[in-house]
Amino acid sequence: MQQTQAAIVTGGSRGIGAAIAKLLGANGYKVAFNYASDEAAARSVLDHLTRAGSRAVAVQADISREADILRLFEIAQRELGAVHALVNNAAVTGGKARVDEIDGAQMARMLAVNVAGTMLCCREAVRRMSTRHGGAGGAIVNISSLAARTGSAGEWVHYAASKGAVNTLTIGLAREVANEGIRVNAVAPGLVDTGLHAANGEPGRLARLNPTIPMQRAGTPEEIAQGVFWLLSDAASYTTGTILEIGGGR
Repeated sequence: MQQTQAAIVTGGSRGIGAAIAKLLGANGYKVAFNYASDEAAARSVLDHLTRAGSRAVAVQADISREADILRLFEIAQRELGAVHALVNNAAVTGGKARVDEIDGAQMARMLAVNVAGTMLCCREAVRRMSTRHGGAGGAIVNISSLAARTGSAGEWVHYAASKGAVNTLTIGLAREVANEGIRVNAVAPGLVDTGLHAANGEPGRLARLNPTIPMQRAGTPEEIAQGVFWLLSDAASYTTGTILEIGGGR
């Protein structure tokens, strides 16, 4: 398999991020991904990529920390070459709570990862990809959420608000660098069958919400990854500043 382009996927050790990393690797990308703490999960994804013939590297990095983001990009470029694609997938929900129940420390952590971390990763990508900085161009896909539109009342309005910020970042940055060889888009998943629901204390959430979806089912991480792959590809060469909703009609 000829591999000519390098991609960074944040939060690539499980769920949607792992599906994205695997799909990119299977389609000729060299893949760098970070993980926060689950080394075993990261090793599983890395082993999958290398067995499939992909050049890949896993980096322990906390996306809420600027120094860790810098290290992730430095390692990716050193090990894989010039970065051509970035997928900002890393995110935390901040815990299920009404707005009047939010814990301040959890909210600060959530914003540091979901908003500030995503913006800093975009900054580093632009510094490397933009023709203004001597780069060869590239593509960025931010993982948003349908929650940004629905609001997620009674569950995680705070998380929804952070994804609203991601949408605004996507549109603004896309227009800012459109003439510098960089396309910036977002994928907004709806309900997806991952471990996030159980991790947030509600393993039955999928069964509870499936009837509210026109297609009557949750999506899979692989279905979300396909949308990301398309937005990164040359097939989407005239697409920028777009929020692609993948939510079964919800």
